[in-house]
Amino acid sequence: MELWRRNLYILMGSQFLVMGAMTMIIPFLPLYLQEMGVTDPEKNQMWAGLIFGINFLSAFVMAPVWGSLADKKGRKIMVLRSGFGMSVVMILTGLATSPLQLLLLRLLNGTISGFVPASISLVATNTPRERVGYALGMLQSGGVAGSIMGPFIGGALAELIGFRMIFYLTGTLLGIATLVVLFFVKEEKLPEEKSQSAGFFADGSFILHQRTLLILFAAGFLLQFAMLGPQPQMPLYVERLGAPGGYIAFFAGLVTAVTGMANMLASPFLGRLGDRIGSERVMVYAMIAAALFFIPHAFVTSVWQLLVLRFLLGLCMGGLLPSLHALVRHHAPAGKESTVYGYNSSAIFLGNMMGPIVGGFLTVWIDIRGLFLVTAGLLLFGAWWVKTGLNRPTTPKREQSVPQKRVSSAH
Repeated sequence: MELWRRNLYILMGSQFLVMGAMTMIIPFLPLYLQEMGVTDPEKNQMWAGLIFGINFLSAFVMAPVWGSLADKKGRKIMVLRSGFGMSVVMILTGLATSPLQLLLLRLLNGTISGFVPASISLVATNTPRERVGYALGMLQSGGVAGSIMGPFIGGALAELIGFRMIFYLTGTLLGIATLVVLFFVKEEKLPEEKSQSAGFFADGSFILHQRTLLILFAAGFLLQFAMLGPQPQMPLYVERLGAPGGYIAFFAGLVTAVTGMANMLASPFLGRLGDRIGSERVMVYAMIAAALFFIPHAFVTSVWQLLVLRFLLGLCMGGLLPSLHALVRHHAPAGKESTVYGYNSSAIFLGNMMGPIVGGFLTVWIDIRGLFLVTAGLLLFGAWWVKTGLNRPTTPKREQSVPQKRVSSAH
C-alpha cells in the first residue's frame, strides 16, 4: 500500500476516535453534573454550557500556536502531542469531583488539542497534489462518523458502565490510537531545518495580510456559523412539528444523525470531484445548494419532510470543509502550511462557538423558521464572496515567500 494511503487510513480511524471522544460527553454532561451535586436546573444548564464551550474557546486561541510549531518541528509530533495529552486529560476527567475541576479539565483539553488540524496538515502535505481533495474528503468522513457515533455510544455506555468509566475507556482508546500513529504513520515531507521563521507574530501578520487566505478563513467561519446556528433549536422544532409517536428525543437525534451520515457519504466523492474540476467550484456550488435546501426548512409541516431536507443538506455539507481545506493547502505559502491550517481551525472554532449563541438570540426575534432563511442568505453571500474573491488577480504564490527580514520588519 502506498505510504500516503496508509497514513490516510490510520489518521481517518484516529479522527473517528478523537471526534467521538470530544462529542461523547454531550448526552450525559448534565447528568454527570447532577452526580456531582449540581441539582438546580438553572445552575446545571449554566455549568453544562460553560464546560462544553470552554473547550472550543481554548482551542480557538491555541490552534495557530500549535500550527506554527508544526511547521518548525513536524506535523506528526503535533498529532502525538495532542493525542497523548487528550488521553491523559480524558482519564483525569473521570476523576473530577466538582464542576470547577471539570471546567478546568475541558479548558486544558482545548488548550492541548490540535489533533484534527495537525492530521489535516499532515495528510495535505504528504499526499500527491492531485489526490489531496479525495484524501481530505476521506479524513472528513472519519471525523464526521466519530461526531455522529460519539453521542450515541456515550449515551449507551452511560447506561451500561457509568459516566466515569466512559472517560477511562475513551482515554485508553485515544492513547492506543496515538500509539498506532506513532509506529505506523510516517511523515515524508518534514520541515526544512535550514528554514528560519520570522517568529510567531511576524508569521501571523504575514499570513493575515494574504487576501486570499483571509477570504478562506472567513468562509470557514461563515460555514460553521451558518450550519451550527440552528442546531440547538432543532429538538424544539421537532417537538413543534409533532414527532411521530411522541418520540421527540429519538427524532431530534435522528435529524442530526441523517445530516452527518449524508455528509460522511458525500465527502470522499465530492473531494475526488474537487481534484478533477477544482475545489473552488465544488465549494461554491455546494454552498449554493446548501442554501437552497435551507429555504424549505422554514416551510416544512412534518418531521419526515425535515428528515429528507436534512439528508440532502448533509450531502451538500460533504463538499464544504474538504474543499475549504484543499483550497487552504493550495494557497498556503510554502513552509507555513500548518500555521495557515492553525488559523483556519481558529476561524472554524469561532464559528462553532458563535453560531449557536447568535442563532439562539435570533430565534427569539425571528423564530427558527426565520433563522433558516437567514442561514440560507448567509450561505448565498458566502458563495458569492468566495467566487468573486478567489477569482480576483492576486500576487503569485511563489512571490509570497517574502524574505524573513522583510517580513519581520513589516509593521
